[in-house]
Amino acid sequence: MARRRQAVTIKHVAADAGVSLQTVSRVVNKDSGVRPEMMARVQASIDKLGYVPSIAAQRMGGSRSYLILALNDRERTIADWRARQGTDWFDQMMLGGMLTCAEHGYRLIVELVDTHSDHIERELLAAIAALQPDGVILTPPHSGNPLIINLLEAQGISFARIGSLTDGPGIRLIMDDTRAAAIATEHLLELGHRRIGFIAGPAEYELSAWRVDGWRSAMQAAGVADDDLLAVGDFSHASGRTAAAQLLALAEPPTAIIASNDQMTLATLELARERNLVVPRDLSLISFDDTPIIRLAHPPLSAIVQPIAEVTAQAVSLIIADLGARLTTTTPVTVPAVLTTRNSTSPPP
Repeated sequence: MARRRQAVTIKHVAADAGVSLQTVSRVVNKDSGVRPEMMARVQASIDKLGYVPSIAAQRMGGSRSYLILALNDRERTIADWRARQGTDWFDQMMLGGMLTCAEHGYRLIVELVDTHSDHIERELLAAIAALQPDGVILTPPHSGNPLIINLLEAQGISFARIGSLTDGPGIRLIMDDTRAAAIATEHLLELGHRRIGFIAGPAEYELSAWRVDGWRSAMQAAGVADDDLLAVGDFSHASGRTAAAQLLALAEPPTAIIASNDQMTLATLELARERNLVVPRDLSLISFDDTPIIRLAHPPLSAIVQPIAEVTAQAVSLIIADLGARLTTTTPVTVPAVLTTRNSTSPPP
């Protein structure tokens, strides 16, 4: 039976180069204090032996753990997984976060946390103690939770807050949801629609209110009344169906509807079909998120494309650049969203 090849470790490199473990670690971490000739000597041993640095070796060079922890909403993420509905938001977050971490020699670790849990403080402190992350990425609704924000500040950890403008410490990043909703509304107004319904997300997400603001500002700028055209869901398929039914039951129903995520948009599409409404001939639809099920729907649906991967990538880069500084951004970093039009919008009947 063939013996498993022994992995090359930092000890092998140190022995080959005739230096200490700490010196190898400083070279691995690109410490500017290492003499050029020593740097070349250790690097030659690394190349000869085929050594791949481990996080443990990197940690020896200083106080960094080379881990960034991302906190995502437990209840909603698990519900989507169990329903096999896809978690494109989560996937895009991982894409941007993992690739950018890898560029800097970091690893991204994800923890699912219930922001409403009575034990959230204990859970977070346990995760921080076990992982000792250099930074934390907060996604909605955690990014606006004062308890979490203050806990991370007290721990002295650099952190980024995606989708929150709540006052407080941390690096804030947004996807300009207000402008995104306005762009979607303006597109429908340009097509000639005046009865444009909007299905908002739950109030615990700050972006829900921003999207309503964008829709409402575009409607008001066009001199169009919107008093009865707002319905509220919770991002679930069932809530989208209820909200769509509310809008379509109006004495003068909308000729177009914008829904705040893909599940509520699909529910609206299904309800329209049941009522013999043809999209887009009888009802135009625009979604947020632009997940695969939106693109593969019949007809393919127009959608706001949220730059989740880009925002998470920027969050990682800013955390690494800010380690130790604990920067509070006065102006949030804004990454614009765009509207992709497909076959679900047309002039009103």
